[in-house]
Amino acid sequence: MGGGSRPSDHLPPELADEAETSSTSSSISDYHPDDSPLSVSSGITESITDTSEEESAAGDSRRWCKAYFDVLRSYRNSDERAGVLRDAKDLILRHKPGDWIEEVGGTTAGDYEVPDAITLLLVGPRGSGKSTLVNRITRVFDDDFSAPDRAQVSHNLSATGGTCFLQEYMIPRKSKSLCVYDTRSLSTNLPHNFRLLQRWMTRGVSHGEMVIRDSDDFVTRKNIKSMRRQGLLSPCKRRIVNFVIFVVDGLSVLKSMDAKDDQYNEILFETFNYPFLSFKDNKPAVVVTHGDELSLSERAIIRTRLGELLGIPPIKQIFDIPGTSEFDTELAIVDMLRYSIEHADRNLAFNQSYLFEGQRIFHWIMERLQDYDVILEVVIISLCIIILCLRGIENLI
Repeated sequence: MGGGSRPSDHLPPELADEAETSSTSSSISDYHPDDSPLSVSSGITESITDTSEEESAAGDSRRWCKAYFDVLRSYRNSDERAGVLRDAKDLILRHKPGDWIEEVGGTTAGDYEVPDAITLLLVGPRGSGKSTLVNRITRVFDDDFSAPDRAQVSHNLSATGGTCFLQEYMIPRKSKSLCVYDTRSLSTNLPHNFRLLQRWMTRGVSHGEMVIRDSDDFVTRKNIKSMRRQGLLSPCKRRIVNFVIFVVDGLSVLKSMDAKDDQYNEILFETFNYPFLSFKDNKPAVVVTHGDELSLSERAIIRTRLGELLGIPPIKQIFDIPGTSEFDTELAIVDMLRYSIEHADRNLAFNQSYLFEGQRIFHWIMERLQDYDVILEVVIISLCIIILCLRGIENLI
């Protein structure tokens, strides 16, 4: 997100010509991975020898090319989905927590802990565009383009600390079913990031909560504390995170590829795969920002690269926010929220109330009694109770 435009000077030479023609849907439809040279990915040799190593490299290149062109063609399909966009928005607006629970394994909706509101946590490196994403989501569902921005966007991160307090945003503004949490950016210190993420994912998040990293110096800590205008006690409700949206700056990914500096991508890889951000086998959704500063070909390269790096499907789980077209931006945001909410419902925790737990224990005892002689079980249980009582009396004496 952001503003301005930039040339495709960092693209591989073999993709430079394609980048100029890929901005129209007609040219995209003409692309086919079998028609393109293997040199789409930099470093691919023009001729393949009989060695197994080169054959493996050629196979990887073909897969990369196919994924790249599949992503490129997916942008063309946006016009075909114009008719279903409003229905998709209405579906999200009507959604209530738990509506998309899949009653599998003999469970029912009553077996899950259904929250008052689905909570989506935005996580991302410094300058990834989390606050801007909040504003774009708000505009999509409020339909009020004249309304002021809700989230404060930092245009000069060297002069400001960015977001220093957890911020809850209901989507739309008067909704009680869906909220998005803007968080403080991640640092380059992975262990410190992990401790922060683990706290959010295990203890929950609360609006207005101060965020201080272990790596913050004395001055930074003092400044953040001085910005707090309320006492330690907050009336805001603590919410359990139901799903994570990983926000990535597309420009930084591309620059990291161009400079062959893997530091930024390494931070993405390690953080994305941090176990506490996943819900069983479901990893976070990924949002690529700053699309208005990238060409269509560059955006396709970034999604393909991220899909390869993170091990997720680039079309279905990586959402590119173009920023230049209101329709395409709205479509990408609706797709991203639908994906996130549906996975949040599917991965709601089981109800751990005492009643449910007592019922589970009762069924376990009954199964055990059916397997063994009832009298023997009763005798053993009675002896255990007597022993525990005698030990308790002994301790009191």
